[in-house]
Order: sequence, then C-alpha cells, then structure tokens
Amino acid sequence: MSLIECRGLARTYRRGPEEITPLDELDLDLEEGRFVALMGPSGSGKTTLLNLLAGIDRPTRGSLVVDGVEVHRLSRSGLARWRSRTIGYVFQLYNLVPVLTAYENVELPLLLHGLPRRERHRRVAAALEVVGIADRRDHRPDQLSGGQEQRVAIARAIVTDPPIVLADEPTGDLDRESATTIMDLLKRLQEELGRTIVMVTHDPRTTAWCDTLLHLEKGRLVEADREVVS
Repeated sequence: MSLIECRGLARTYRRGPEEITPLDELDLDLEEGRFVALMGPSGSGKTTLLNLLAGIDRPTRGSLVVDGVEVHRLSRSGLARWRSRTIGYVFQLYNLVPVLTAYENVELPLLLHGLPRRERHRRVAAALEVVGIADRRDHRPDQLSGGQEQRVAIARAIVTDPPIVLADEPTGDLDRESATTIMDLLKRLQEELGRTIVMVTHDPRTTAWCDTLLHLEKGRLVEADREVVS
C-alpha cells in the first residue's frame, strides 16, 4: 500500500469570470521512504499539489489518502490535528519569526501539542543537533546566514517527528554551497531517519539527491514515478 494516494485530484479557482485549474485529475502513488522531486514550469501545479498534500488547501475534486487517512474528508479541526502530526513543511524563504531565537522558532510547533517543558527542550535540542546548528540556538534569524536559517526551518519541520517532509524550493534562495548542504541534510533525513520527502524544485541539479522524479505540466503528470538514475 502506498503512503500517499491521489485519485482524480483536482483544484480549481475562480478569478472573476475565469476558472483556473492548476491541478487537473491527478492520479499518483508514492511509497514510504522516497525522496521525490516535483518539477515543471511555473504554473504547472507543483506548489498546488504540495499544499494539498500538506492539508493547507483542499481539493475541488478527487481523493487524497495519506497513510490510510482520507485527508479530503477531514473537518477543519481534524485537518489541523492531522497536519501537526503528519507533515513537516519547509518553505523557500524560511518563514522564521524574526524576534525569536533559533531555539524558540523550532519550539513553536510543539507548543500546540501540550508537551511538558522538559520534553519540548529534549525535542528541540535533538532537532537542532540533527541539522547541525545547535551552536546557534540563541541566535535570531538576522544573526544567521541564509543556509543557517534554512537549517533552522528544517529543524522546525522535523521537531514533531512527522513521517512526511514537504519542501517548496528549499534551495531557491541559497548559493550553491549552502544549497548542497541543505540537500545533503534532506538526504540524511530520508536515509537515516526514514522520512518521506516531497520537494518542489526548478533546479535540475537537486535531482541528484532524489530517487523519484515527477514532472508536471498544465496540472497533469507527464512523467510518473520515474526513478532517477545517477
């Protein structure tokens, strides 16, 4: 059984009298433990698919099943609870809170779980150690480089121990050396911690770290579950 199953998944928006369908009747199966690259031109539906997988958006039609849970049928509160347990999201522009330290930014998702302070501390310390930035725990975002900010963002995404990590252009705002560091880190999350990673990218160089390449055009999958050959 696949970890992620999409059947006839579609998302339609209205812009005035115009109807826009960035994702159109998508069928997709993703196995647990894969590192998936989503590629395609701007407007092809990549980020729309990522937001549907994250439960940030809802499909107009079709079904989305993740680890046996029919995500498209969840209530708003049920969706929020499911997302906090299941999904870690890494943004291109980090989305860190500027007035908080690295430690406090990583701790934020845990505050929704009602964990005791000692357990929160243990998890935050472990996440910062995994991404190699424990020595910057007391630094605010404006005291960090772009690559360090993204590592903090990844620590925040994994601190709740989610089985799935979604990344939207995680290296898009980084220089090549920092991008390589981030891709190495994501690969470690897959190989050593068993995370399933789905990444939107425009950079073909990042597919060297992935084992599956999916190509979207006009909201449709044109290359399905093709293994990347290195």
